[in-house]
Amino acid sequence: MPDTEFLLVCASLLVVAFLYSAVGHAGASGYIAVLTLFGFAAEGIRPVALMLNILVATIGTIQFARAGHFSWKLFWPFAVVAFPLAYFGGYVTLPTHWLKVLIGIVLLASAVRFLITPGPETEVRPPSTGVAVAVGGGLGLLAGLTGTGGGIFLTPILIFMKWSRTKQASAVSAAFILVNSIAGLAGFATNAGTFSLLPANAVWFPVVAVAGGAAGSYLGSRKLDATIIKRLLAVVLTIAGLKLVLT
Repeated sequence: MPDTEFLLVCASLLVVAFLYSAVGHAGASGYIAVLTLFGFAAEGIRPVALMLNILVATIGTIQFARAGHFSWKLFWPFAVVAFPLAYFGGYVTLPTHWLKVLIGIVLLASAVRFLITPGPETEVRPPSTGVAVAVGGGLGLLAGLTGTGGGIFLTPILIFMKWSRTKQASAVSAAFILVNSIAGLAGFATNAGTFSLLPANAVWFPVVAVAGGAAGSYLGSRKLDATIIKRLLAVVLTIAGLKLVLT
């Protein structure tokens, strides 16, 4: 790959990490889209995206928690079953094309709603433990199957169902992404047995992802108001939705 093209890849990953981390996400769907666009081998893209997800989600979890937005009580029911199911989803290989298209359409519809009517913050009521466990389990499985951390699905649900405020949703989603990405990567490693498929120059990708993730999560957790975060979320959902529909 020519140096100029490689620099463009790094710049794109930096922007993705910044944009996604500002809303409590880690960027897997964006990384996958960038690496696919630039012609990286398909079998190496998934583990790269998950590893970058782990780095950026770790930073996001810390930043949003330090800013006082994280709720363990809200988080754990979503994560407890999601972790093993994300591992299973990362392990298996299924024909998920139509599932991805359907999910992509839902994400695009969510993006339109956030973009047109972000809406004010309202009173929230967390779901029951049973509902949260069931929803988290399903999202964990989707996370493993799609090679993402699942936050792209969880955040809109938390906000639309009025289960949490925007920044708390971002904080919980960052932690949710972290555990699911670890599980998904472990499942991939168990199945693939090797990481030799990673591109040789991927060693630089964590550097730009960490830089973008640190800046984005700091702004999202401390500086940006809820309306701006919802509009940024609309952009993130659009990128993720188009990626799922078109690939």
